[in-house]
Amino acid sequence: MTKPLTDKLALVTGASRGIGAATAIALAAEGAHVVLTARTAAGLEEVEQAIFDAGGSATIAPLDLAQSDSIARLASAVGERWEALDVLVLNAAMLGSLAAVPAIDAKELAQVLTLNVSAQVAMIQAFDPMLRRSAGARVIGVTSSVARTPRAYWGAYGASKAAFETLLEAYGDEMAEVSRVRVAVLDPGATRTKMRARAYPGEDPASVKPPEAVAARIAALAIDGFEPNHREGSLSTRLPRTD
Repeated sequence: MTKPLTDKLALVTGASRGIGAATAIALAAEGAHVVLTARTAAGLEEVEQAIFDAGGSATIAPLDLAQSDSIARLASAVGERWEALDVLVLNAAMLGSLAAVPAIDAKELAQVLTLNVSAQVAMIQAFDPMLRRSAGARVIGVTSSVARTPRAYWGAYGASKAAFETLLEAYGDEMAEVSRVRVAVLDPGATRTKMRARAYPGEDPASVKPPEAVAARIAALAIDGFEPNHREGSLSTRLPRTD
């Protein structure tokens, strides 16, 4: 039986662990060839091997999205091998330190904004031509509830995610009438990741859902499609928040 994403190309950022790794594995299981990007080559190799062991196919591209020329080089390499990009999952992000607004470190804030905002814009700009050439491209951005509901000490990360959502949904609105590119923003809610463990060091990891649950929903969106600027807050009743 042909899998639903057979002959489709997907690219997942932050794919060496957590939600990104689980999403890459889930998309490959549905037939997609997945390009895996992250800074940690060893982690990417583990995910790639897991995909191969399950009968899927993947290509790793270790790089730091925050470096000014890395995204252009990635897009050039992918574009030389494939005509179109069918699924783009923008998952990579930096939490930074949780601090009161008067105590936010300016240097670290710049790093958070570079990865969580500027690099995301650069990804869209670099891959827009390939997305437009797809018969039905899906761009899925992973966000956080603090983007729309400000929370004490989460100002820097929340501001970066608010900017990310605004830019991504603006792109979705721009594409809605002129292309087959569709954009979705997904808030996974409380999920068992290293970022979550940093933010909530006293929390029992077993009390929150595994990243595979989020990955399953992202894969379903990639397969089923969605209306322009689709939004899912904490994955609704499918994956209830526990925080």
